Amino acid sequence: MKKALLLAVLLCVSVYGFSQGTKYGVRAGYNISNLDFDGTPILDNEHRNGFAIGFFGEYGFTKTFALMPEIQFSSEGGKTKALRLDYIQVPVLFKFRLSERIHIGAGPQVGVKVYEHEDGIRNFAYSGVGGLEIKLSHEFFFDARYTYGFSNIFDDNQNVEAINTNIQLGIGYKF
Repeated sequence: MKKALLLAVLLCVSVYGFSQGTKYGVRAGYNISNLDFDGTPILDNEHRNGFAIGFFGEYGFTKTFALMPEIQFSSEGGKTKALRLDYIQVPVLFKFRLSERIHIGAGPQVGVKVYEHEDGIRNFAYSGVGGLEIKLSHEFFFDARYTYGFSNIFDDNQNVEAINTNIQLGIGYKF
C-alpha cells in the first residue's frame, strides 16, 4: 500500500514508501537533562528533571525496519531558571526490530525553543537520538532514549559553549 509521509513540521520534507503497517500513537516521558559546558560553567549547573509528551506515526517499510517521526514538547536544560530549555522537538527515528518485543532506533532531532527568544540562548537545537523500545502488549510500550546535542545552545556573542544532553524514560500507546 502506498503511503505518503509528510514531515512539513520543521523539516519540509515528504517521504514516500511502500508500507508494511502504519500506526499512530502518543507517548509521555520523564526527562533527566543536563548541560555539558566547555570549560567552567557560568552558572550553577545542576541537572533538570522534566517531562515530555508527544504524538508519533510509525511507518513500517519491512517487518524489521520502520520510520517513526514524532512531534513532542520536552522540558530540558539545567535546573537554574536561566538555563531551562523547553522545546517543541521533531525526532525522526529509524527503528529496527531485534525481536518481537524489542526494537532499537536512532536518528536526528530538531528543536525550537518555545519561550524567551532574545535571552542569549539559540532558538534552534540540533541533536542525535538513540533509544530502546520494549513492547509490553500489542498497544503499550516502554522506551528509554538518550539525546546528545550537536549544537551550542548559546548565541555566538555569549562566548560560552554548552550542549544539551538528555535521558528520557517513556511510556506510550499505539493505536
